[in-house]
Amino acid sequence: MKSFKKYFPFAFTEKKDIAAVVVNVVLHIVAGWIAGIVLGIVGFLPVIGLIAGLAGAVVELYLLVSMVLSVLDYCKIV
Repeated sequence: MKSFKKYFPFAFTEKKDIAAVVVNVVLHIVAGWIAGIVLGIVGFLPVIGLIAGLAGAVVELYLLVSMVLSVLDYCKIV
């Protein structure tokens, strides 16, 4: 559990009500959009495009796991 909190600190912030969970999830989605835009712009470069694509996949996976952990933390499952 400590390793989850170490690698996903934003998912385990204190959430008092469902509105806080929704705001947390929306912030994760916005962060994904911003990362996608930045990596998409960088992705047009020939060699860096492949690296940007892999980085985009890692960022999206990280944000998805963080959103799921955020909801599970609010429901007191994790």
